[in-house]
Amino acid sequence: MMNEFLKTATQALELSQLQIKKYFRQPLTIENKSDESPVTIADKSTEELIRKTILENHPDHGILGEEYGIDNPDATYQWVIDPIDGTKSFITGMPLFGTLIGLTRDSNPLMGIIDMPILGERWIGINGETRLLNNQSCRVSDIKHLDQAKLYCTHPDMYANHQLDCFNKLTDEVQLRRFGGDCYAYGLLASGYIDLVVEGDLKYYDILALIPVVEGAGGIITDWRGDPLSSNLDGLVVAAATRELHQAAVNILNEVYT
Repeated sequence: MMNEFLKTATQALELSQLQIKKYFRQPLTIENKSDESPVTIADKSTEELIRKTILENHPDHGILGEEYGIDNPDATYQWVIDPIDGTKSFITGMPLFGTLIGLTRDSNPLMGIIDMPILGERWIGINGETRLLNNQSCRVSDIKHLDQAKLYCTHPDMYANHQLDCFNKLTDEVQLRRFGGDCYAYGLLASGYIDLVVEGDLKYYDILALIPVVEGAGGIITDWRGDPLSSNLDGLVVAAATRELHQAAVNILNEVYT
């Protein structure tokens, strides 16, 4: 079954890549959604293609997407889609945006894919392991201490005041921090190039596909309490290469709840 699901996801990504490349670095009308985040025809048409491909192959499955919401919410299998994770990067010509496709069974993550359409890179988390587009396996680093850790975050504007205080307290302890990357940072974590990703204001469609990728590569991804991520997440996410590093980060970040 998993090979069949992966085949569907791969077919959808082949189509979505062509769609995204058609619009990348071209003049586009930019709209603002109700939460003030930007959206373009590229986001919408790409999600439509992915949805169509999934339903052609699995008509009894459910789908949750960023742009068009949820269909068949009671289905055992649910696909979770973010057609362009990093729309702000996309509309400014930065190629560090990706397409996220995840799959759950009874709300449990089964498969996750981070696809970077412009860079030609892809991480596939499935069956408890993570592989790259060329089928090469990848693993997280073995960094266990904050003062040796390289940390990424998309941008500090993700945080409310107290959240930002906790984030800054953590980053005072790490070796290096960088901003940007959106979902790409989680692929870098899975490949061992960085050691921590800490973010806020994320939605379920932003993170579902990341869980099998990070965990399949040997890493840990939770909320700032250290609890598993679910559809009712509070938006706060921490991913780490090792349990020791994760615990050290959570010991600081969970102060946001006090």
